Amino acid sequence: MSQAPARPRAFAAMRHPQFRWYFGTFLLAMMADNIEHVISYWVMFQKFHSPALGGFAVVSHWLPYILFSIPMGGLADRVKPQRLIQISMILFIGVSLGWGFFFATDTLKIWEAMLLLVVHGCAGVFWQTPGQLILYSIVDREELQSAVRLNATARYLGVLVGPAVGGVLLIWLGPVKGIFVNCCFYLPTLLWMARVRFQREAVAPRAMSGLKDVLGTFRAIADRPAIVAMAVLAAAASGLIGNSYQAQMPEFAVSLGHGNPGFAYSALLAADAAGALTGGFLLETLGGFRTGPRNALLLAGGWCLALAAFALTGTYAVALLCLFAAGFFELSFSSMAQTVVQVDAPSEMRGRVLGVYAMAALGCRTFSGITVGLIGALLGVHISLALAAAVLFAVVGILLARQMRGRALREAPLS
Repeated sequence: MSQAPARPRAFAAMRHPQFRWYFGTFLLAMMADNIEHVISYWVMFQKFHSPALGGFAVVSHWLPYILFSIPMGGLADRVKPQRLIQISMILFIGVSLGWGFFFATDTLKIWEAMLLLVVHGCAGVFWQTPGQLILYSIVDREELQSAVRLNATARYLGVLVGPAVGGVLLIWLGPVKGIFVNCCFYLPTLLWMARVRFQREAVAPRAMSGLKDVLGTFRAIADRPAIVAMAVLAAAASGLIGNSYQAQMPEFAVSLGHGNPGFAYSALLAADAAGALTGGFLLETLGGFRTGPRNALLLAGGWCLALAAFALTGTYAVALLCLFAAGFFELSFSSMAQTVVQVDAPSEMRGRVLGVYAMAALGCRTFSGITVGLIGALLGVHISLALAAAVLFAVVGILLARQMRGRALREAPLS
């Protein structure tokens, strides 16, 4: 009599001391990333009052993922990922020190602000793919989904806590001392990565050879439909929606009758991140869904419906619930899609494959300001977000139909 498969252990990745260290240091670094945004964006606005510079800040943050994610993945295949993460932390610290110098001397110019923004965006590329690749050295394969989901939860927790801590530092210490203090939050990751030793898989990755090898990476994953589906899903979700609706939250708040600063407006800002945070811990406690492309696509469809409902509702309480649900679905489908890619990626080119996914999931956010922001200027942000969610829902439906058709063909008996 066969036994039923064992229920996944709650917070399985947390049983590894190294992952607990990784989780804590990652959380602090992500918090510092968002603290820097709060302080630097506020000073830039006060000094230049330039919407164009604000737009450049968004582009410079995400565009490096399009340009460098695959080469960085290839590099992470050949060198120790922790060394690349250390480089990332050094760049982040250097940028914060640069902001602090220009704030203290009151000599900041637009071109200097643009340079620091570009370096900050490149620092993220050094962190993203190596940070995912290093999970293989920390947890066992069957615990990978738990590690990816908890890693995503730490990211959302940093996004949730970072702005609050940044606001406190800005009020309590001012922008100069606040940005210098922020450097300290990157140090735990930098120091721990210098101390820890990880075991790498015994594979012989090939060296990157420029554009030819980048194209070869795309050809290699073309034979893996699960990876292709998850990369297309990530690119469509990021390009059509991403996190652009959060930048339009003041206008949504005004239409809901809570456009003035206060608890009601802050609750709207925090509901999405709080839903993701709750979802991450709830999925870990309950064991989560079965990992696979089909479930990732179904969860992505739930994200579309939640955002469309938020865009079209005029009731504040319903809007809060929709944003909370959107956060839950976003963390669920994105962490599951990341896990599918990581599990299915060939060992000899895993970093490059993760680079493709990072390019899709993060780099394509460069374009989301067009679908929700610029179209919203013509039709209104409510209509633009609802339309973007509808288009993404259609993409999800097409991908789901292809998945079901492929599964039917694989299971069909041979004649």
